[in-house]
Amino acid sequence: MGVFVFLPLVLPLTAWPIARLAEQHLHPRTATRLLTGVAAVMAACSTLCLGLVMVVGTAQLPGNPLPDGWSDPEVRAAVPFDEVAGKVAIPALCAVLVACGRSLWRHGRVRRSAHRALAGLRGTEVVVLPDGVPYAYALPGGRRDRVVVTTAMLERLEPAERRALFAHERAHLAARHHRFLLAVQLAARANPFLRPLRTAVAYTAERWADEDAAQAVGSRRTVARAIGKAALVSRSTPVATLAGLAAAGPVPRRVAALLGPAPAARSWPSLFTLVGLAVWGAAVGAAVSAMSSANSAVTMVLILYAATPL
Repeated sequence: MGVFVFLPLVLPLTAWPIARLAEQHLHPRTATRLLTGVAAVMAACSTLCLGLVMVVGTAQLPGNPLPDGWSDPEVRAAVPFDEVAGKVAIPALCAVLVACGRSLWRHGRVRRSAHRALAGLRGTEVVVLPDGVPYAYALPGGRRDRVVVTTAMLERLEPAERRALFAHERAHLAARHHRFLLAVQLAARANPFLRPLRTAVAYTAERWADEDAAQAVGSRRTVARAIGKAALVSRSTPVATLAGLAAAGPVPRRVAALLGPAPAARSWPSLFTLVGLAVWGAAVGAAVSAMSSANSAVTMVLILYAATPL
């Protein structure tokens, strides 16, 4: 296995350029899907390699995770050995599993509590709460996806801006943005080098919903006004929402983007551009990460299979 087992731990650095450039140069839909896919692949590979480093590093130590059938000294001698890296990998892998487990648990708890809070209301797509605190958010799951908004928020928006707000939240639900956001959140928990991608996806998912809302209402300026007003008057929701769907994000940048021309729907930039190089760099980094982790895993299996007594 050699150094290849450590490559997936640092290859997320190759995605940093596209995390910065995708927000400005790619369509929000393309950027969200690309960044989420790269983050998920790299996080899975780095977690797998942490597990391999732990097994490799502790293969010759008492209480190692190898099965009882592989306890023969000849088998242990055939397994590559790095005691320091193996010992470091144990708490690192535990931290990754605990952090991802807590994120998934919180996601499920928030979903259940949010739906319980609305259980006594009519099962309509839009839920208007008689609340003096202005806020709005999309709530996926349950019997049906729902848009939750308070009377205070509706009172502060014009009719056209209300339509833009509802279109924005429906766009979140239709595109299942909470899944993208949860995926990059778990990826950032698995490898801290992927945090820039989580931040970028949080913005591009909002921009994706903005563009879908502008197309639905037929006015980019109306959506920009609705976003600006909602951000000025809104406050935090009384309960946490799934994957941060109630977060406004960098509103000035979103408004500026809506006041400009619509982004091109081109899905893959030319290689002979800065953003094209960044996209291909991230894609190559993800591919190399996948190949390195697969090579290390296959090598480990072959070594153990060959060395295991029949």
